[in-house]
Amino acid sequence: MRPPYVLKADGLAAGKGVLILDHLQEAKDELKAMLGDSKFGKAGEKVVIEEFLDGIEVSMFVLTDGKNYKILPEAKDYKRIGDGDKGLNTGGMGAVSPVPFVDASFVHKVEEQIIKPTIRGLAEEKINYRGFIFIGLMNVGGEPKVIEYNCRMGDPETEAVVPRIQNDFLALMQATATQQLDKIDFKIDSRTAATVVMVSGGYPGNFEKGYTIKNLDQGSDTIVFHAGTKMNGKDVVTNGGRVLAITSLGNSIEEALQKSYAAAHHINYDYAYYRKDIGQDLISLIK
Repeated sequence: MRPPYVLKADGLAAGKGVLILDHLQEAKDELKAMLGDSKFGKAGEKVVIEEFLDGIEVSMFVLTDGKNYKILPEAKDYKRIGDGDKGLNTGGMGAVSPVPFVDASFVHKVEEQIIKPTIRGLAEEKINYRGFIFIGLMNVGGEPKVIEYNCRMGDPETEAVVPRIQNDFLALMQATATQQLDKIDFKIDSRTAATVVMVSGGYPGNFEKGYTIKNLDQGSDTIVFHAGTKMNGKDVVTNGGRVLAITSLGNSIEEALQKSYAAAHHINYDYAYYRKDIGQDLISLIK
């Protein structure tokens, strides 16, 4: 097996259970820490050693009622804490939807090779599954490779995907529950959504809470999703590692990002931090 070596905790590890290592001895040491020293707790009691895939990640989402399905907007998220995808993994530092390389041909491959067999397989296993299927993919030379499945939407991808869905969301949920998704005329906003996550200084390591957040009011094209916040009297204060997810809609990636970054710059709390390079890799693909 050639480096890099990929070690993945087989349980739930809040998006932080994957290690990508360049040296064999380092991989052996980390494997010992996961299995013998409970580095990821119960999530790491079983470890999967995976092939390293060289490509660009993309998250795709399906809503299924067990028979019918709708393919939701795709998104690309950014997990590392630092610009240039440096530093520790986090729960997610931002997302962009749609993704430039996900064209009709790529979606067709995903639908035929992955989505249809997955839904057919659930039915064959007599699993009456109705809800979201998250498919984490790697685009390897134009071919979709599955990295992971989840029975939910992703975060922060959801904050970029849901604002682009123009249908009444409750109607979608009712159609899913009653196996009527085929009756829904599914509509997606053609604009780009860009999400920038503001975190507490020190995250994903140690950080302090309780700082007052100011200037939360934003324009109509920007939505501020609260995550690690709480009320302290009349003030909204920080109460977690990832504090806010700021999503804006625009006619291009650049326009959507400009709005989200303007909002992030305007919102203020002590030791606030956010990545400055969300979406730049996708912009470079277009140019």
